[in-house]
Amino acid sequence: MKIAIVGTGYVGLVTGTCFSEMGIDVTCVDVQESKIENLKKGIIPIYEPGLEDMVHRNYTAGRLKFTTNLKECLDEVEVVFSAVGTPPDEDGSADLKYVLEVARTIGRNMNKYVLVVTKSTVPVGTAQKVKSAIQEELDKRDVKIEFDVASNPEFLKEGDAVDDFMKPDRVVVGVESEKAKTIMERLYKPFMMNN
Repeated sequence: MKIAIVGTGYVGLVTGTCFSEMGIDVTCVDVQESKIENLKKGIIPIYEPGLEDMVHRNYTAGRLKFTTNLKECLDEVEVVFSAVGTPPDEDGSADLKYVLEVARTIGRNMNKYVLVVTKSTVPVGTAQKVKSAIQEELDKRDVKIEFDVASNPEFLKEGDAVDDFMKPDRVVVGVESEKAKTIMERLYKPFMMNN
């Protein structure tokens, strides 16, 4: 299975690395070129016990890749996790501009089915906004391509994030279709067996 993770901050990097540790082919995408170059050199932007070794091992094995270009990996992947930042807006609410930009980029460039999973901390109703943003871009292109949107919040504690991901006490997923449910079950099955 091949997946992409957009955003290589705390959540994105831990998520992508842990999935690659289970044998999944992961491409981590970030717009910050310096961050991607550092990750390719093995320089990790955060400290999390066990993460650096895991990144190095999976990058060397070819299961973990880093790029600044989501477009170039979209045709290869079945799932795209959006783990971009949602900084507080002036009124304190989550700013969804990065989440919606990822959705629009997917809509502008997808050529086949993809499951788009929001991993970022977002308010209720965001999945509908993501779905609309993708559909708007598909409509502009005048193409009909099936896609699903799912929600998969994270419960990672700083200092225990790798362990929390590898041995979760719960995995919360919100889906609208059987296809999306089946894909998410397949993705998380090895982790559920770990615990």
